[in-house]
Amino acid sequence: MPGSPQPGDVLRIDGRASVQFSGSRALVLRVASVDPKPTYHGWVWLSGYVLDGCGEAVDKRDVFVQLAGLRVIRESPSARARPIGQPVRRSGPRSGAAGGAGRYHNRA
Repeated sequence: MPGSPQPGDVLRIDGRASVQFSGSRALVLRVASVDPKPTYHGWVWLSGYVLDGCGEAVDKRDVFVQLAGLRVIRESPSARARPIGQPVRRSGPRSGAAGGAGRYHNRA
């Protein structure tokens, strides 16, 4: 896997990433965050959600894995859609923008 995983990436984590995930202990993880603190060279702490066969989150996990052993199942849509640091541009009015009918409107 070139570079570091990004939030939203879906990864296969098995024995290639760490011996604790070998065999039946392999899992599919949707990355929620990547710890920026330095660790051993080639290793990283990931926080994310374990996905079942239907892609539903069933558990939250923090894992310490080798970058070289991670297998990308699906990249984050935001990672493909725009360069890092580029703001998201939205078109049209935001919900509640007209008439003050937003979430914080006092209905009394």
